[in-house]
Amino acid sequence: MKTIRTSRLSQAVRGALLLAILPAAVAAQEPAAEDIQTLDRVEVTGTRIKTSEAEGLVPVQRITREDIDRSGLTSIGDLIQSITGSGSALNTKFNSSGNFGFPPDGSGVGAGSAQADLRHIGPKRVLVLVDGVRWVNEASASGVGAATDLNTIPLAIIERIEVLEDGASSLYGSDAIAGVINIITRKDFDGISLNVQYGEYGEGDGATKSIDFAWGGGNDRVNYFLGLSHTDQDVIYSRDREQSSFPVPGTGTNFGSSGTPTGRFIITDPNTGVTYDITPNTGVSDPVFDPTQTGCVRTDDFHCFATPADRFNFAQYNLLLTPSERSGAFGQVRFNFSDRVSGYAKVLYNRRKSTNQAAPEPLFFGPEAGTGNPQADGIFISALNPFNPFGFDLDSASNLILIGRRPVEGGPRVFEQEVDTWYVGAGLEGLFEAGDSTLFWDVNVAFSENKAEQTNYGSYNIRNIALALGDPAACAAVAGCTPLNIFGGPGTITPQMLAFISPIVRDNSKNELALITANLSGALFDMPAGSVDFATGIEHRRLEGSYQPDPITVAGDYNGVPSLPTAGEYDVTELYFEVNFPLLADSAWGKKLDFTVAGRYSDYSTGISEVTPKYGLRWQVVDELVIRTSYAEGFRAPSIGELFGSASRFDAQLDDPCSTPIAPGLTANCAALGVPAGYAQPNPQISVTTGGNEDLDPEFSESWSTGFIWSPSFAENSVAADRVDIEVTYYQHEIEGAIQAIDAQTQLDLCVQTLDPLYCGGITRAPTGGINSFNNRLTNLGVINTSGWDIDLFWTFPESKIGQFKASWRNTFVTEYEAFGAAGQRQPQGPGIEVVDSSIPEWTSNFTTDWSLGAWSAAWTIRHISELREDCGRAVSFPVCSNPATSTNILEATTYHDLQISYQIADFHDLRLTFGVNNLADEDPPICLSCSLNGYDASTYDIPGGRFYYLRANMKF
Repeated sequence: MKTIRTSRLSQAVRGALLLAILPAAVAAQEPAAEDIQTLDRVEVTGTRIKTSEAEGLVPVQRITREDIDRSGLTSIGDLIQSITGSGSALNTKFNSSGNFGFPPDGSGVGAGSAQADLRHIGPKRVLVLVDGVRWVNEASASGVGAATDLNTIPLAIIERIEVLEDGASSLYGSDAIAGVINIITRKDFDGISLNVQYGEYGEGDGATKSIDFAWGGGNDRVNYFLGLSHTDQDVIYSRDREQSSFPVPGTGTNFGSSGTPTGRFIITDPNTGVTYDITPNTGVSDPVFDPTQTGCVRTDDFHCFATPADRFNFAQYNLLLTPSERSGAFGQVRFNFSDRVSGYAKVLYNRRKSTNQAAPEPLFFGPEAGTGNPQADGIFISALNPFNPFGFDLDSASNLILIGRRPVEGGPRVFEQEVDTWYVGAGLEGLFEAGDSTLFWDVNVAFSENKAEQTNYGSYNIRNIALALGDPAACAAVAGCTPLNIFGGPGTITPQMLAFISPIVRDNSKNELALITANLSGALFDMPAGSVDFATGIEHRRLEGSYQPDPITVAGDYNGVPSLPTAGEYDVTELYFEVNFPLLADSAWGKKLDFTVAGRYSDYSTGISEVTPKYGLRWQVVDELVIRTSYAEGFRAPSIGELFGSASRFDAQLDDPCSTPIAPGLTANCAALGVPAGYAQPNPQISVTTGGNEDLDPEFSESWSTGFIWSPSFAENSVAADRVDIEVTYYQHEIEGAIQAIDAQTQLDLCVQTLDPLYCGGITRAPTGGINSFNNRLTNLGVINTSGWDIDLFWTFPESKIGQFKASWRNTFVTEYEAFGAAGQRQPQGPGIEVVDSSIPEWTSNFTTDWSLGAWSAAWTIRHISELREDCGRAVSFPVCSNPATSTNILEATTYHDLQISYQIADFHDLRLTFGVNNLADEDPPICLSCSLNGYDASTYDIPGGRFYYLRANMKF
């Protein structure tokens, strides 16, 4: 594969790059002046140029250490997901494993991780940096991730977080389409700090304990910092909250599983041709079947399977908050070799232990099972099996349609992750004189690894199950094999039976990142309005990723979600430049006008070569008003998982349009697809096969933003305010060739509506009508467009006898979001829409008031999420659906209140005691009918019953 976009623009960018590097190379040979002084210049996220006028260059949101402490949160992921521009992403409120399966991008389920999404265009389109250097992508233990797990970075080591909500591929390379999160670690820290926090929910569960230790110091030559942290988050079970105690809130067990502890049997008697959909009566361990009773009024030990009476409530076993234990150590040292040169070295190790849990794993057999596993879908159960009550063979090729039996005897499925992250970095940085200019340089090397192991208990070996259900003579010839009883109720599967069919499954995955960068910045020459500043550099990085499932899984004998090994690697070399031209200064047109141009050339070993430019204009009209605008082109190269991800599966909840009752106008199409009249979908869970695609092209994007920062002078040092800042930004992102698979429900609907092979090609059906295979591979799909406004207000009040007050009000308004597939079909997401654990509120708002008086301080935060709407889907006929006539459910606007109070005892090691309550009003999240688990959107709202109390003590020595 070779993708090269060349144009006059790219030629000009490359030429400008050489012009930017050449003066620096010449200047490096000039002797340095004897008296060098470090200028008061810094590098901010969003520009590589070190400048003393950082404010207003780009829209950057800064989350300070004070903001972190005020939140009461112990995870960076939770912190980022709380900002107004954040979209839906994984966190520890998602009980992923065993329920989500494998996404098509090869990243795995991400169990226990916390990701970040900006502007609602996906975590894999957000670049995470630590001190300006790329961080390794996650290894989820079930795939090769394309996003960063923020739980790999301890919160205790962070000085601040800078969030660039703008396209930045020209400065930082691939993955920065939606923006950049730059985590700045603590450096200038003097002394010892000990921080201890304990919190729990109002229901007395979900306790979180954390302890952080920080030690730092230094002198004129050396500076050092050491941070140690440990966080332990306890579990909350779904059954302990009313909203999450059933599969879909307000519908009881109507949408429970047909894989039940007693078993569901849809079979045809080969002697009479009668088809049954029956289940044993409760409490019968050795059921007797009477073939002469063909109706639902029976006197034998069976009755017709009924909804909801016989469906299984799997929600009782799920988790509302997953347990997570994180321990980290971080150290760095900086040494000044001279006034011109300094160096640093840093190392981080972080271990995360997390657990997900799902209901006991169901056994589904027969052509209607749709598991994608030929041993399960084509199973044969012998009439000689001593527990078979029917007296005839059950053969998937003839008379067996569906069997669903859930072995509760084996306990729930438990997935335990152990994730280790290593990071080692070192570098040199300095400055030198070149004529009248001071140039800044740095060289950095880094290696990071994220390695995950997952151990799965409570799953089954389908090959051994098939042997134990078949001819007893064949079973007896295999050591340990015991005929299996799936026909009696709970308790009839004995420990001896379980021992033969219950393996311990171990999977592991790894992501590695190695890079070297060199940067140079400073002034090129003077213009009438000021100096022309530049930055340029080169970066080379190598990425490797692999996923190795358990040998049982590779052999196809795993009853759970199947997958195959994945491995891949690539490297990339990049050159970039950035030049700022001062066009005007102190003129009739304003105080200062700067034009910035940047470009990056990226060359991938996979055959991709790209040039991405960016242009920006900063106009300081007067001291109190800055207007800025920027335009950027970007791209995202396919990740290792997207390129090399092997065939795997996820289990989707899909509504078959050909299931009775069929919508008007679809009857003929369903018949053409081979669906017999009267077909009723027995199980909404459909297995979908996913996988990577080595022929993928990059995603291309265009980003535009414009806005202003206004600090009105009449509000400074006035009776009403010391300072007021108003920041307004309009943003727009357009992505072409987005790498994704078409939404599975959308593909199924379009297949039935159009019979187009584009949608139907990957879907096959059994002779009975049910879907028995569903191929949903990655491709470069259509377009994603989104736009909106950020409107922020910051107000500092004059200090008075009643204390000092500060207020900040951040708002994001999404005015447009639309996604189109390859054939132009509109995807269901949009502003004000909730679709399967992903919401795009039209308005999100955070308002915070801070108060301080002497040793006391307090903060009150209001978090608001505007109204959302979703399709009621299968729940349309239940009262929980707001508007059955339009199949629309309204998720009412939700407002959370957080309160925190602190008191500092200065005479005792600056001891600060803090008490806080998040979700003070105990606001429950709105019920979500389309969400996959727990009846609410875990990436948008606090958990049900979510009043969270915490107490923190911080002491300094």
